Amino acid sequence: MSDASELIKEEEEVIAPEPEDQSDDSSGDEAAGDTEMDFLRNLFSSSLGLGSADRVLDELTLEGVAEYIKSGKCENIICMVGAGISTSAGIPDFRSPGTGLYANLQKYKLPYPEAIFQIDYFKKHPEPFFALAKELYPGQFKPTLCHYFIKLLKDKGYLRRCYTQNIDTLERVAGLEGDDLIEAHGTFYTSHCVSFSCRQEYNLDWMRDKIFSEDIPRCDKCKSLVKPDIVFFGESLPVRFFTSMKMDFPRCDLLLIMGTSLQVQPFAGLVGRVSKSCPRLLINMEKAGQADPLFGLVGFGGGMDFDTDKAYRDVAHISTCDDGCLAFAELLGWKAELEELVKREHAKIDSLAEQEKAGESAGAAAEGSAAPEPEKEE
Repeated sequence: MSDASELIKEEEEVIAPEPEDQSDDSSGDEAAGDTEMDFLRNLFSSSLGLGSADRVLDELTLEGVAEYIKSGKCENIICMVGAGISTSAGIPDFRSPGTGLYANLQKYKLPYPEAIFQIDYFKKHPEPFFALAKELYPGQFKPTLCHYFIKLLKDKGYLRRCYTQNIDTLERVAGLEGDDLIEAHGTFYTSHCVSFSCRQEYNLDWMRDKIFSEDIPRCDKCKSLVKPDIVFFGESLPVRFFTSMKMDFPRCDLLLIMGTSLQVQPFAGLVGRVSKSCPRLLINMEKAGQADPLFGLVGFGGGMDFDTDKAYRDVAHISTCDDGCLAFAELLGWKAELEELVKREHAKIDSLAEQEKAGESAGAAAEGSAAPEPEKEE
């Protein structure tokens, strides 16, 4: 889905994560406390002019970032991605006027568009969510060129981690594995019973069978609702999001941000967790994540600075994510390799889909031939 892949907490910031079993939230409180302390440290450090801000890019362009990678000085790239990397796969974002997900929910007769992802509303009225899930369910879409560019970063040893707001699982389909990914807003990959006393886990195939048979998924053990492990309004982000960011971002030497408006907290705040000398490249249809002017007056950094006289590390490449990644790959000398990867992997997906379709047809034909003939009247 993304922005039908970004599950958004539009105006509310998640304060503390809860462990998956929700039996003890001490680790979540600790992570949230660390995040608040980091904010204060950064504020005072920036206001007082502490810390270094070395410039490592020869020029603030896509070419400059490509040369930096080719120099051998870049070894730990973190990708931050959102809805924009999946729209070319046919998955709508949330906010685009007229075509975005929120603009096309009238048929579900919701009290307000965001209710479809509100946990309390879901528990009382699950039908709209599962009807939408059928339209957007993973397995119906192919990863984009941008997804495969991230996979290429992994194959070449550059990728430290991909932090995604998307719930469409296309990063996994493209070849990223669990350790490569932080699915900040959850995933359809697994599901759990909503009952705190049960929490039975179900896999992607189980949930898909329920959704496409138009059954409301209920737990085999306790008959409570079963919900995909995507983060709804009113729920906390996964603990792994908070623990991993503390390890990953201080080591990052290039932050690659693609297809996100950087409006959703705490995800958007990740851009400020890299070192002051770490270059940050945005590939997006418009500039995003720029510093609030009020914070700028007191010297508080973190926000992106593409245009001022003080800009020294932030680069905005305005294009679709696919076009931007293709241009980036060409500058790196990877264009042919990337195009071949996309062609090969899409062919595999098409082949598997045809095999599944043939198997279903054969099964239906076998059932038909096994049906008893009606008795003839004498």
